[in-house]
Amino acid sequence: MAETKTNAMRMLDKSNIPYNIMIYDNEDGKIHGVAVAEKIGKPPEIVFKTLVAHQGANLFVFLIPVAEELDLKLAAKAAGAKKIEMLPVKELQQRTGYIRGGCSPVGMKKLYPTFIDTSAKDLPTMLVSAGRIGLQMEIEPARLAEQVSARFVAITL
Repeated sequence: MAETKTNAMRMLDKSNIPYNIMIYDNEDGKIHGVAVAEKIGKPPEIVFKTLVAHQGANLFVFLIPVAEELDLKLAAKAAGAKKIEMLPVKELQQRTGYIRGGCSPVGMKKLYPTFIDTSAKDLPTMLVSAGRIGLQMEIEPARLAEQVSARFVAITL
């Protein structure tokens, strides 16, 4: 693959965590999760989006299947916060190092508290952004959780 490695890929390589890269065409501008799942030919239940929420200055990362919605009450409870809000898109790159559509749970500027929806726990593999629009990485959920110190929790509506 001629692609340059993303920070997420480099970190997984350093930790000796195996992953597979899937490339999809994003020329049409359709980078939302369900479109990405279709483009890579995978069911939306195993393709996860990375959402970043905050309570004041504290950031929290949530991974949920692309066709699902984050339940902010369950997410706040998981994070031990009274109330959380989605991080404004304009702050995403500055705070995480990633842009919308290319936000990976691996390789953010800091290791933020991370939560993966329980639906991933028993999957053989799941897909998440590899850190750039047009790249997805397939990885074992337990290995991803190990890399980002994530907990599996019920966080979807």
